[in-house]
Amino acid sequence: MKKVLIACVYPKERVPGQRFRFEQYLDFLSENGFEFTFSNLMSEIELAIYYKKGHLFQKGILAVKGFLKRFREVRSASQYDLVFIPRECFILGTSWFERRFAGKAKMIFDFDDAIWITTVLSENRWFRFLKNPKKTKEIIEKADLVFAGNQFLKDYAAPYNPNVVIVPTTIDTNLYTNNYGSVERPVCIGWSGSFSTTVHFETCVEALRVIKNKYGSRVTFKVIGDGNYRNEELGIVGDPWVEKTEVQDLRLIDIGIMPLPEIEWAKGKCGLKGLQYMALSIPTVMSPVGVNSEIIQDGINGFLAADTQEWIDKLSLLVESKELRMQMGARGRETVVEKYSIEAVKHSYLKYFRQITDG
Repeated sequence: MKKVLIACVYPKERVPGQRFRFEQYLDFLSENGFEFTFSNLMSEIELAIYYKKGHLFQKGILAVKGFLKRFREVRSASQYDLVFIPRECFILGTSWFERRFAGKAKMIFDFDDAIWITTVLSENRWFRFLKNPKKTKEIIEKADLVFAGNQFLKDYAAPYNPNVVIVPTTIDTNLYTNNYGSVERPVCIGWSGSFSTTVHFETCVEALRVIKNKYGSRVTFKVIGDGNYRNEELGIVGDPWVEKTEVQDLRLIDIGIMPLPEIEWAKGKCGLKGLQYMALSIPTVMSPVGVNSEIIQDGINGFLAADTQEWIDKLSLLVESKELRMQMGARGRETVVEKYSIEAVKHSYLKYFRQITDG
């Protein structure tokens, strides 16, 4: 058995960047000769402290505790055949741990966002000075292999490392199955994200107002992922993200939307929310930003909308035709099954792990 240390920040099944990037492959890899030690930097209780305002002393304690944990793991890293780093293994701006891991074992670095662009939660703005925009580059330089979530991310990594491959974010299409029923109801236009990305949803609100005025009670709107979000004009009371009901909640949506601003950070996105809609046969409308333009063939397996008028026009087509919603939803699911599912990618994932550990 090949021994693998996964040095990540979050517990299992906690964040999409882990769940849909590597956690869903662990059983398959275990069946094929890999033994995993899963080492998350913080527990659920510690994460709750990290995301709260204030609590500076407790956050300092967390940083020291995490430093000591990673330091012990670096000292014993030679017992592993491979160290897998998703995004980063430590919350502050140093790449010291990743560079030391690379000196003692083979290392794969996986990233699915433009994480070299510095962003800091408002709750942790006092720690901004500890962020390091060069950290991502430094980790890439030391990795034996880099998993980039899309072409934009690969283009960033390629000058720093010759061994970069695109590994898309993928969906479990055995869990995400279509759910078209016969119950007639208002058409629900829905968005899924988090409290930090509702600003992306807001870029589409002007178009949704027009849709609301145009269709009245024939449409409803739903926001999943931010329980504090409110928009009285659209009748939206946000729903919190709940892991156990995530798929059921998404199935309440008839048209899925993924608006993104045309900025560098957004170009690094890997289209996860759109892929979730599509896997559930929900017709999907996305901004033509980054990988979205690769996932969607406009008018075939979904729609791309670049401005407010396009959002209005294309949402209107879907609201007015159940047949179009079903056809486009079916084609969207086909795309996910063929290109963005666990089944479509798992053998490539295994091949890369074997190449690194056997080389």
